[in-house]
Amino acid sequence: MAIKNIKALLTQATAFPAAVEAKLPAGAPKLSTMLLDTAGKIPATIPDFPLELPDLPAVPAIPSLPGMPAELARNYVTGVEVRSAPVPVRSPVTPLVQEYTQPIEGVVGQVTTRRGM
Repeated sequence: MAIKNIKALLTQATAFPAAVEAKLPAGAPKLSTMLLDTAGKIPATIPDFPLELPDLPAVPAIPSLPGMPAELARNYVTGVEVRSAPVPVRSPVTPLVQEYTQPIEGVVGQVTTRRGM
């Protein structure tokens, strides 16, 4: 079946991301459903392509991902021991109290400003 319009192109193009999505964990975003939603929203007034496009090639087989090697599955580097550090105990903070030995006396300075100097 040759591709005559953009809706058919998007519908056939969903096969490629669907093959990749099959290998992804659950909850991963689905590009193939986004393409189908977009194809459904295209109005019918969009004209067909001026010539028919050949069908898209078949989806290549995607190999399964290899498992994690046993020597890399650890959470530490070889020769290094990992242990949690003790949390230091802090003493409570005492408030700072300042006492004045003599009363503050004298004339408070006066600030004079001039605008437009």
